[in-house]
Amino acid sequence: MIAWMRYSINTVFMALTLAPLYRRRYGKSILQSNRPRLQVGRAALLLISTLLFFSVIKIVPLAEGTAMNFCAPLIVLAVSPWLLGETTYASRWVAVAVGFIGMLIVIRPGGDIPPHGVVLGLMSATVFAFVSILNRKANQADDPLVTLFYGGLIGMILSTLLLPFFWSPHMPDTFEWLIMASTGVTSTIGHFLLNSAYKHAEASVLTPFAYAQIISASTMGWLVFGQFPDAVTILGIAVICASGMSIAYVEHKRAHPQPAAA
Repeated sequence: MIAWMRYSINTVFMALTLAPLYRRRYGKSILQSNRPRLQVGRAALLLISTLLFFSVIKIVPLAEGTAMNFCAPLIVLAVSPWLLGETTYASRWVAVAVGFIGMLIVIRPGGDIPPHGVVLGLMSATVFAFVSILNRKANQADDPLVTLFYGGLIGMILSTLLLPFFWSPHMPDTFEWLIMASTGVTSTIGHFLLNSAYKHAEASVLTPFAYAQIISASTMGWLVFGQFPDAVTILGIAVICASGMSIAYVEHKRAHPQPAAA
């Protein structure tokens, strides 16, 4: 139900605002893709990723559930040289490995997180990794707005087909409806920025920046659910953030080398 609301609001919001702007700017429909099959496949995989992640955070706290999704950079790094033809550097491996250690500190294997929650978390990370790779391919072929609209439209269609089998007898109250509706708007903005980034940078470079999401996830978990991270979790978050900031600095230096001294 949550995914259906998110994708439906996402699509309606874009159809009313971004699609007309795209037509005026480029003189063609936002559905006119250079690689429509790639866009449809990416959108379907994005919906699966969304459903898996929502299933994870039903079981585990928000911060820990988000941290488990950070296995994705390792998967992206492992396959991007073959699937995307990207150059890999030792510094990138070090950064995501350190981030992965931080994630292990957060979830503490053998701790309170149920085993099926860990399995769902790893599945979510794997699917998210392949979504990241397809993001790069799709945004190289089309404008980010096209990728964004396909993601919302296909997600809305597929989740509508699934909805009758999972409709809950508990009807959300007005406040809950507003929260679910807001996810359609915020996801539109967030995915547009993400798609724009993938148009200009390699997937293996961008994925470690997702580690910053742990800050907002921990904050929202505390403010909304009263799940304040303990000292060990905070340590893991600090390690994750350090890895992301370190690779950002290294990649900046690599892209902007200092001229050799005379």
